[in-house]
Amino acid sequence: MTVESTAARKPRRSSKRTAGAGARKTAADPELVQLLTPEGERVEHPDYAIDLSAEELRGLYRDMVLTRRFDAEATALQRQGELGLWASLLGQEAAQIGSGRALRDDDYVFPTYREHGVAWCRGVDPTNLLGMFRGVNHGGWDPNSNNFHLYTIVIGSQTLHATGYAMGIAKDGADSAVVAYFGDGASSQGDVAEAFTFSAVYNAPVVFFCQNNQWAISEPTEKQMRVPLYQRAQGFGFPGVRVDGNDVLACLAVTKSALERARRGEGPTLVEAFTYRMGAHTTSDDPTKYRADEEREAWEAKDPILRLRAYLENAGHADAAFFEELESESETLGKRVREAVRAMPDPEPMAIFDNIYADGHALVDEERAQFAAYQASFATESDGGVAAVEGK
Repeated sequence: MTVESTAARKPRRSSKRTAGAGARKTAADPELVQLLTPEGERVEHPDYAIDLSAEELRGLYRDMVLTRRFDAEATALQRQGELGLWASLLGQEAAQIGSGRALRDDDYVFPTYREHGVAWCRGVDPTNLLGMFRGVNHGGWDPNSNNFHLYTIVIGSQTLHATGYAMGIAKDGADSAVVAYFGDGASSQGDVAEAFTFSAVYNAPVVFFCQNNQWAISEPTEKQMRVPLYQRAQGFGFPGVRVDGNDVLACLAVTKSALERARRGEGPTLVEAFTYRMGAHTTSDDPTKYRADEEREAWEAKDPILRLRAYLENAGHADAAFFEELESESETLGKRVREAVRAMPDPEPMAIFDNIYADGHALVDEERAQFAAYQASFATESDGGVAAVEGK
């Protein structure tokens, strides 16, 4: 079985939604930037040109395949009880790899909790992403090592962090830029509106990259907004653009253009990557409760990996040996991730209180003492396994 066809192999389940539920409006309205059709045909756009070598195209394909393989392994590990939770990016690989490869090393990224592909582009070891979901650390990597901030669970707050960081960059006179990732559901949060306001007023060099996967958990976009998401930028005084989020070439070109605009001192841009979450919101979610099978099947035909493979094969940019070697590499990655997760040591219980505040905090000290007393209330093995709970 090939890695890139993961979505197509999902079992069909009958829809529990009413007839016609799969006929929701999609990318046909409004028009979006596209450089690679779902059939894998290369097209041009008057405002976003891109010229990549065969090697660079193969690199983008490799990024997406390996990211999907990692994501599939993480999902399996959660189902096996090795992770507490996992947020899959299945179907959103092009949006993340395309935008991630548009970044320079000195740019800074503020992600949500689903940007596994962007983390891959920034050189974060995939195994480091899993510690938090296994519950053995608070993040797993040094943000300044790769200019990739820790995952943010609070919905939308990272847009404010990104805006503040971008304002600092501007004051320092640097020509680097910042990207803040968020979803369509997060766009309804007040933090995002505040970030838009501050970034516009202070002309901050930040790109707001929204992966509109059309479902804020079980809430569709038509119940979240009255206008296409990218048009919201107009009300804050900066441009917005909608891009085909399943087209890795278009995502690369549009993000690169927005980053260059930011570096020239022209302020923020909102990029809406119109894509689709082909799996569940997280592993605690059941999308069959609220989505029609027909809708998912229509988007599986627009799979970002399959369309780039079609282009590579039709243009003669990749042969069978390349795909076979990549399949082997992806299986090796899956094995490495699986072994690394199972080998993660359990942290000391008291470590949960470490590194919360740089200089300590009275409330944390009090909570640490209470938890230490609670731990000490249980008998050790030398006590014969009898609980010595205080007061009993």
